[in-house]
Amino acid sequence: MNTNVLAARRGLTRGGIELRQTFTNAQDLWAYLFPAVLLLVVMTFLRGASVPGTDFSLGAMVLPSVLGMNVAFGGLVNAAQQLTVEREDGTLLRAKAVPGGMLGYLVGKVVGVSGMVLASVLLVLVPGLFLFDGLVTTSVGGWLTLGWVLLLGLAATMPIGAVFGSLSANPRNLGLVVLPIMGLIAISGIFYPVTNFPEWLQGLAQVFPIYWLGLGMRSALLPGGLAAAEIGESWRHLETVGVLGVWAALGLIVAPIVLRRMARREAGSSVAARREKALRRIS
Repeated sequence: MNTNVLAARRGLTRGGIELRQTFTNAQDLWAYLFPAVLLLVVMTFLRGASVPGTDFSLGAMVLPSVLGMNVAFGGLVNAAQQLTVEREDGTLLRAKAVPGGMLGYLVGKVVGVSGMVLASVLLVLVPGLFLFDGLVTTSVGGWLTLGWVLLLGLAATMPIGAVFGSLSANPRNLGLVVLPIMGLIAISGIFYPVTNFPEWLQGLAQVFPIYWLGLGMRSALLPGGLAAAEIGESWRHLETVGVLGVWAALGLIVAPIVLRRMARREAGSSVAARREKALRRIS
């Protein structure tokens, strides 16, 4: 059997095992449940407010936006965090030492992170369908839209997350990644229509994937009339595909280059040095 095919199959198995383990670990379960419960509580408080110019619940509008935010945040931060941690503890070095190990490692990360993002989306979506009225749940086209936005969003964010993880010296530096993401969430129309922001801020939000993921999810689950509250009074599917596609292409070009360079620098001495630094910080 071809080495790459065998490595990919091992990666699929590894990713599935790692994903299942997150459902049996108390810390990982808390990481799934706490944000989902917190977001549902916030959206419930917004249920009594209305989207400006309509009588549609702001809480119901925020629900699909939050799904898009979860995809972006999970794709960027989970990928960066796992890569950084496993680089520090030597997992990456062990993968590098096995024929086809890096390919299998990357396939496993794609499976694991994608599964974690899907779980976080379902934990918000399923209860939200019962809590909020007005969502469009009977349209096959809407569910198909939700599917392609989810897949394209993962393709647009996970490679960039891998780049951040490769460039981060240790897991504690990931706060430098999270803070800008939180800022982008604030201006991307996740919790309030972006059309109420200044035009220059609207333009800045549209450069990044978070806005387009929120818009794509809203187009899948909200009534067509609410497109009037969006920029250009349209769901802009072509633009969504275009911007997310550009980010995906950029990530898929840059990430392999950065990952190869990072892997070449990995050695037993560098792992030992990072471990020693970590032990000194703890002590």
